[in-house]
Amino acid sequence: MIKTRGLTKRFGDVFAVDNLSLDVAEGEVFGLLGPNGAGKTTTVRLLTCLIAPTAGEAWVNGHRVGEEDMAIRQCVGILTEAPGLYERLNAEQNLTLYAKLYGVNDVGGQVQKYLDMLGLWERRTEPVGSFSKGMKQKLAIARALIHEPRVLFLDEPTSALDPEAAKLVRDFILEVKGEGRTIFLCTHNLDEADRLCDRIAVMRQHLIQVDTPAGLRQSLYGRKVVLQLQEISQAVLSTVRALPFVHQAQEEDRKLIVSLDDPEAQNPILVRHVVEAGGAVQFLTEQRHSLEEVYFTLMREEGETLSAGQEAPR
Repeated sequence: MIKTRGLTKRFGDVFAVDNLSLDVAEGEVFGLLGPNGAGKTTTVRLLTCLIAPTAGEAWVNGHRVGEEDMAIRQCVGILTEAPGLYERLNAEQNLTLYAKLYGVNDVGGQVQKYLDMLGLWERRTEPVGSFSKGMKQKLAIARALIHEPRVLFLDEPTSALDPEAAKLVRDFILEVKGEGRTIFLCTHNLDEADRLCDRIAVMRQHLIQVDTPAGLRQSLYGRKVVLQLQEISQAVLSTVRALPFVHQAQEEDRKLIVSLDDPEAQNPILVRHVVEAGGAVQFLTEQRHSLEEVYFTLMREEGETLSAGQEAPR
C-alpha cells in the first residue's frame, strides 16, 4: 500500500529524511517514532505529495509520488498536528466544504455519518472556534475521512488531548482499521504506539529499526520469564541452568529470571524440572520491557554509533 525506496528530502545541506526505505501493507497500522526533528512530519508530507522529494521513489496505493500526485491526494486522508479548521464556520459547514472539494457524491449523508460517529452531530451548528481542542481534533479526523480514503496519515492525533478525548480517538483509529484502511501514525506517545500499531519504525532522519513491538523487544532483550519461588536452592539453580533451552538464569530476591527463546512451549518443561528439583513455584510471569525502554535503548545506541564517528546508513 505504501512503499518507499531511498526516499530523501534535503533542505539546503540538511537532510530531513535520508535514504528511507519502507513497506507498509494494506490494512496495517504502521507507527513512525523518533525525536523532534527526526523527519516524521517531513515523511508524511512527502508521501501525501505536499512537498517533492530530493531523491528516491515512493508509491501510495499503487500511485507513484511525483508522477500521480493528484491520484494520491484523492486516495489519502491526512490529520496534521494543527487541525487548521475554519473557526468562523460551524462543524457542518467545515465538513461540507471539504466534501465538495473532494467531489463526494452524497455530501449531506457523509457529513452526518462522520459527525454522528464522532459525537458532534448535536453540535453541528456551533462555530468551530467555540469548540474544545478535543472536539476540534475529532472534527479534523472527520474531515480526513470524509471522502473515504484508503490510506490515512495521522500526525500526533492525540497530542494535548485530555484522557477521555484521547481514548475516543484511539478507539476510532481501531474502528477505522477494522474497515481495512491503512493507517500511517506518527506519535510521541509510546504507549499509544504499542497498543495501536502492528509494526513500528524508529527513525532519526534515516531508518534505525522496524519490526512489530514484540519483535523490537525480543531483538534487544530476548525473552525472559520470572519464577517467584519460596526459596531458590542450589539444586533448583543447577537444574535450570542445565536445561538445553535456557540461555541464562539469574537469582534475584527469591526470583529466578530465565532467558528463553519460546516461553509458550518451554515454560511447562521449565516449571516441571523446578518442581522435581524441590522448588515451590508461587507464580510465573514474563518479564516485559516497555516500548519506552526499547525506544531509548535504540536512541542511545544510535547516539553512540554517531559519537564513535561511524557514518549513519545512507
